[in-house]
Amino acid sequence: MTTLARTIEVTRRYGDVLALDRVSLDIREGELVGLLGPNGAGKSTLINLFVGLRRPTSGTVELFGGSPSDPVTRRGIGVTPQETGLPESLRVGEIVDVVAAHFPAPAAKDELLGRFGLDDLARRQVGGLSGGQRRRLAVALAFVGNPRLVFLDEPTTGLDVEARRALWENIRSYHAGGGTVLLTSHYLEEIEALAQRVVVVGGGRVLADDTVNAVRDIVGVRRVSFHAPEPPDLPGVVKSERDGDRVVLFTADPDRLVIDLVRGGTPFSGLEITPTTLEEAFLALTSKESAHV
Repeated sequence: MTTLARTIEVTRRYGDVLALDRVSLDIREGELVGLLGPNGAGKSTLINLFVGLRRPTSGTVELFGGSPSDPVTRRGIGVTPQETGLPESLRVGEIVDVVAAHFPAPAAKDELLGRFGLDDLARRQVGGLSGGQRRRLAVALAFVGNPRLVFLDEPTTGLDVEARRALWENIRSYHAGGGTVLLTSHYLEEIEALAQRVVVVGGGRVLADDTVNAVRDIVGVRRVSFHAPEPPDLPGVVKSERDGDRVVLFTADPDRLVIDLVRGGTPFSGLEITPTTLEEAFLALTSKESAHV
């Protein structure tokens, strides 16, 4: 697949703060990539480098084979930053017109507004919009120029469940039509629902880069749950908790745990062994990185 954007050994410092540390990452055509990491991990810095809002302290950033600082090159992308400041006095339709004027073949305004549930707000001033409506507008603006590649930084922040899922469908539709997406989110459910590839960053470095299932497997922990009156004391248990009348144990060796459970004579029933969630994998990866700092 064609690489649309890449960083090569990129480091970015803000004074004494090391935001990114020799990060190399490729975004290939047709991918939907989920970028995960705790606050301060470098997610927004990475997007700002890709879209030309920041320059690396060292290393190389490429966009469509050229420089992100080239305005013509940037016409091929759409961006929703984590925070946006839109003119309060302009109407929704007017803002779409202003942004569309920067592109040679913009999307049809009425179709775009309808797609993001903004058609009834076209004549509403931005100052009169709710937080969720502003966020939907900010995301819609990323698609005005019919981009090849879209960067969405926490796109569903402030949206209710219904609006969030409607936005998911828009992202899926764009991707199904051949579009490429790099998406950051604090909602791990969102990454699991949308992304084919997951990149986990922490401490300014890439900790994992693979499929959702593979990132779970990297942690090497499985969830073992069963009905039992009391949680047994067994070796090799990373974490234990109760879920109603079920005991839930986390272990890297579920076979060994089950053998020890049977030999220990603890009465149990309804045994289930399942993979960890992406959230558990994410927490394990980032906590390991913190322990190494």
